[in-house]
Amino acid sequence: MDLTPYVDNLRHELAIAADAGGEESRALAERLTAPLESATRLTLLNALSAAMSEVTLELAPGSVDVRLRGLDPEFVVTPPPAPEPPQEAQAPLAAPAAAALPPAAGEDDGSMARINFRLPAHLKSRAESAAAAEGLSVNAWLVRAVSTALDGRERTHQPGRGKDSGSRGFTGWVR
Repeated sequence: MDLTPYVDNLRHELAIAADAGGEESRALAERLTAPLESATRLTLLNALSAAMSEVTLELAPGSVDVRLRGLDPEFVVTPPPAPEPPQEAQAPLAAPAAAALPPAAGEDDGSMARINFRLPAHLKSRAESAAAAEGLSVNAWLVRAVSTALDGRERTHQPGRGKDSGSRGFTGWVR
């Protein structure tokens, strides 16, 4: 986006306002317009960035970023991802639905939370392959993977039993 027409318009409007004050005001306005150009560009860039932040809030999970190229801003639009077609309609499930781990007692109140999850393309393709091999959607596979990782960590973590717990236990036989 070229900001030059906007900066030139502001310079022109300042000159018109200065004409009303006479020759001294016109000379002062001409001296002020050159140093004000960078401040004007920065102010316009700040306004555009704030506007694109509001647009991004409405587009989530898509976004609009403002990048500075030389003296002029450039907009980069990242559209929201297209909805994934249901896996059940494409192929029959290879694994029973009961393969997903049930929630622990008292943990699932039925509410869902949404997060944006970004991962490298090579991991995404591996996750898609693993989900397809098990007949699950990528979302269901990721939910199961997170649940398994967290449940496994809770089972292996026993307070007071680690190296750093400060306990000095002994094992072996005593006579």
